[in-house]
Amino acid sequence: MTTPTAQLSAAGVSIWLDDLSRGRLDSGNLRTLIEEKNVVGVTTNPSIFQAAITSGTDYDATIAAKAAAGASVEETIFAITTTDVADACDLFAPLYASTNGADGRVSIEVDPRLAWDTAGTIAEAQTLYKQVNKDNVLIKIPATLEGLEAITATLAAGISVNVTLIFSLERYRAVINAFQAGLEQAKDNGHDLTKIHSVASFFVSRVDSEIDKRLDALGTDEAKALKGKAGVANARLAYQVYEELFSTERWNVLAAAGANAQRPLWASTGVKDPAYPDTLYVTELVAANVVNTMPEKTLDATFDHGVVTGDTITGTYADANATLDALDGLGISYNEVVALLESEGLDKFVASWKELLADVEEALAAARKAS
Repeated sequence: MTTPTAQLSAAGVSIWLDDLSRGRLDSGNLRTLIEEKNVVGVTTNPSIFQAAITSGTDYDATIAAKAAAGASVEETIFAITTTDVADACDLFAPLYASTNGADGRVSIEVDPRLAWDTAGTIAEAQTLYKQVNKDNVLIKIPATLEGLEAITATLAAGISVNVTLIFSLERYRAVINAFQAGLEQAKDNGHDLTKIHSVASFFVSRVDSEIDKRLDALGTDEAKALKGKAGVANARLAYQVYEELFSTERWNVLAAAGANAQRPLWASTGVKDPAYPDTLYVTELVAANVVNTMPEKTLDATFDHGVVTGDTITGTYADANATLDALDGLGISYNEVVALLESEGLDKFVASWKELLADVEEALAAARKAS
């Protein structure tokens, strides 16, 4: 009997796991998820690495070796994260080959403190790419205004990119423009466009978390009826933007040169409100040529009881627009919400990175003392 994750894959959704650790690699857990639950890629972020490195003892030997070699905290974290990503890339290499580079991907994010530094992001993207040294790595760059130019420059150098932390439809349009500009420059630079891939990570559940809070504050029946609807509506309209901007003459010229469309990726798909179905941001966002990157809890829920009914996006755009219009009618500012979510998202990643720096510094000091 086919599983819900197999049905999801058959409907055109690539399932990527939103997690990575040395324990997952060494135990064979990640390999099992590939074989049994249709996982075809992995995403990471600063919070994921902070949790992985600071829980358990999987990295103690590496940290001790780095301490003995006199490595700095930044050098130690760089070595750990790029090694984990490179090893995951090796594990996914067969999937990468069999999908012509679309899947079998592993993402690693630039230092989140560089999110407002265009030149710093470009340099860090190239450094990460060279260190991981695997064709199937994706370099994650946040979709800040400063990040847009960095996205273009990184793609222009022939490096595949995962654009992350997208909340607004306007910014998503700017991301697609930056992507296409990058491919145009890559073509001029002599790069093989068939080898360059990209995803645009559009965040879902956090939109509901913020808007639901505002709806609760209003407290009317009309407000309550809109709870849990904004995240899916916003993502569905993002898919409409994807369909529109990848059917233009500008795109057709690139496609004729062998370019691959930048796929929408649904991120932040774990349900934050227990009142909602735990597969909400999976089963309601099914369409061809999308990625859904799931925390393991959401992956397990989908595998266990997800109901996949085929495409649940195309044809929903009028209803999705009506939802956002209704929110605006209640005085909830879409632009204010998405700006706040981008700021908070970056702040969370920077805070996680700083915690990681402090924890690894402490571990290095303890290792030096023990030796």
